[in-house]
Amino acid sequence: MNRVLLWLALALATAAHGASADVRTSYPPELKPAWQQARAAHMAAELLAHYHYKRTPLDETLSKKIFVEYLKSLDSEKLVFVQADIDRFSADRARLGDAIRDEDLSVPFSVFNLYQRRAIERYTYARTLLKKGFDFRKLEDYRYSRENEAWPKTESEMRELWRKRVKNEWLRLKLVGKDDRSIAEILDKRYDNFLKRVARIKSADAFQAFMNAFTTAIEPHTNYLVPRAAEEFDIAMRLSLVGIGAVLAEKDDYTTIRKLVPGGPAALSGRLKSGDRIVGVAQGAGGAMTDILGWRLQDAVALIRGAPDSVVVLDVLPADAAPEGQRKRVSLVRKKISLEEQAAKSSVHSVRDGKVTRRIGVIALPSFYEDFAAKRKGDRRYRSATRDVSRLLDKFRIDRVDSVLMDLRNNGGGSLAEAIELTGLFIDKGPVVQQRNARGEVLVMSDTQAGVAWEGPLGVLLNRGSASASEIFAAAIQDYGRGLIIGDSSFGKGTVQNMIDLDLLAKSNTPQFGELKMTVAQFFRVNGGTTQLHGVMPDILLPAVSHAENFGESRFDNALPWAQVRAADYKPVGDPKAVLPILVTLHEARVKKDREYQYLKEDIAELTRQRRRNSVSLNEAERRSERDRLEARLRSRELRNDRGANSDEGAVGKQSASAKGGAFRDDGLQSSERDLAVELAAEDARKSAKDVLLNEAVNILSDELGVLQSGARLASRVKPDSPLGSGQKRGGDAALDRAQRR
Repeated sequence: MNRVLLWLALALATAAHGASADVRTSYPPELKPAWQQARAAHMAAELLAHYHYKRTPLDETLSKKIFVEYLKSLDSEKLVFVQADIDRFSADRARLGDAIRDEDLSVPFSVFNLYQRRAIERYTYARTLLKKGFDFRKLEDYRYSRENEAWPKTESEMRELWRKRVKNEWLRLKLVGKDDRSIAEILDKRYDNFLKRVARIKSADAFQAFMNAFTTAIEPHTNYLVPRAAEEFDIAMRLSLVGIGAVLAEKDDYTTIRKLVPGGPAALSGRLKSGDRIVGVAQGAGGAMTDILGWRLQDAVALIRGAPDSVVVLDVLPADAAPEGQRKRVSLVRKKISLEEQAAKSSVHSVRDGKVTRRIGVIALPSFYEDFAAKRKGDRRYRSATRDVSRLLDKFRIDRVDSVLMDLRNNGGGSLAEAIELTGLFIDKGPVVQQRNARGEVLVMSDTQAGVAWEGPLGVLLNRGSASASEIFAAAIQDYGRGLIIGDSSFGKGTVQNMIDLDLLAKSNTPQFGELKMTVAQFFRVNGGTTQLHGVMPDILLPAVSHAENFGESRFDNALPWAQVRAADYKPVGDPKAVLPILVTLHEARVKKDREYQYLKEDIAELTRQRRRNSVSLNEAERRSERDRLEARLRSRELRNDRGANSDEGAVGKQSASAKGGAFRDDGLQSSERDLAVELAAEDARKSAKDVLLNEAVNILSDELGVLQSGARLASRVKPDSPLGSGQKRGGDAALDRAQRR
């Protein structure tokens, strides 16, 4: 789902509206498909039918599935359509396949246009409810997730749904002390902003929504990207773009500077700051100024970006100026901006154990990025995750760290080649992953370069958000016995996708057909198993906020099944499981006394309880009682932390988000409604808060060092061919050269 449709879905899921025939509404012009979109759909259909791993024909059965997926993507919470709207298209659902082949997108666009009209009606109705007020003495509940519910049968049922939804939004603000007038203003502005946004939805958004319903009806990880989305994907993989070096956000009708990228043109100019609003953009010193007030963020961003060393002129309304205030004109030269926040980062954690201090190097890797274009051109300096990690490992050796932890939490994957290359930094030559294509042929993919970049102790930290390439890496490390896997079981995505440029197939010189990300193979571990559905199971389990029933591959009805192939010819290099019983005992004893670890477990239990209950009371007294209960628990935590700050070594320093209660203190506002300075301060606080799970993973690796250093026999089983904790690579300078060549 693209960003506009994602915003729309989230807004419908978290805000409020209803439908009423007696509310006067205004509608934007109906969206119509472009011929390029119809052609792209036809090309994608041919590719999917003949080259997708599942080889699913575009027949009546698939057509019906596409229709169901399309409705689900548009109205997953059953808050827009009524049953009569669904029935209107019942005769068309089996004919979608024929329509795609005939390059006729009239039905999916008709569905989307009706969706847009109904969404506008719901929010328009929501605004009328703000004038009526609510009775908060009434005993009634509100179900905040309706994904498994049926569509309302009548408009009356829909209005009742949205009465409760608006009432809940109102009550959330009331509980934090807002008066009725302020609440009405906040919600009215929220709904008005939504109406503006939905009116600005474009044909490309409707087309991408339909195409992704088409692709995911076959299999969850096959997607279509319109040209602009394809460019965003490329930016994320190469970690760079050409622009002014500013993180932008949409607040009300303004394109607002959220923060400046250090060293970028905007920061170096000295004339822009956080909170400034860009209201006009011109290309070149003499270019005409385009007013972008009220523009969608992605459209404004496209205008601000451009070619390297080109000039862009901005009309800027300062952060502290009124809407009618004095504007300033700022001229900037666009430059290449590196997205360093999305790159690998390192830190060193010191763990005191009696008289011994052990140093654990942590590398947080957000994705398996690789600059495909630069690599194809033969640029020896192309950027990749492996190259960045290799440099960080070099630094760890210089700093003489004792063990390394790869933090792959929420790393959703990326380049398959990078997963293999990164594994090669920690194992000598050998198979890393097996790949089976649609013909059933199995290809063993190996690290072919001799030597390693780090031969000391290793750990990998996972959670449910660790997927795909992360799972390939973690599974290989586990199968080789190269390191400990710590955390939660991973996502369970065991499939391989290729990016197919439809413009290249159509021999188009301009980007107009988009790209297809298509599942072409399934990957298997070197031991013959797969991560599909089940993920990588950790050696030591840590608490998990996300569970398989609501986040992970197993929640998809059409996910590929678990399977197995013959094991590859590989030789494990160690057996970390030899020390697991001791490590688990030490871990369990420590976390029983770790106050913040226990807070985290309490919070997870509370969130799980709320999610499973799936409803909240709309009675003010009951809600206040529930809020008071949570607040009392949080105040009790803070008091215990204050008392223990001088006596309890574990309480000194940064507190976790759980200890501060950030998980439960609801201000009733959406992100765009908060003061920007407050929002940025909260973001910084979250980043600096103590990471309970990371700290425990570091402690586990420190325990491993202590256990192995005290027992030579155990050490030889865990890693028989390396001097424990030396951080020296086999092969010396040759291995270092090998790491630097990556």
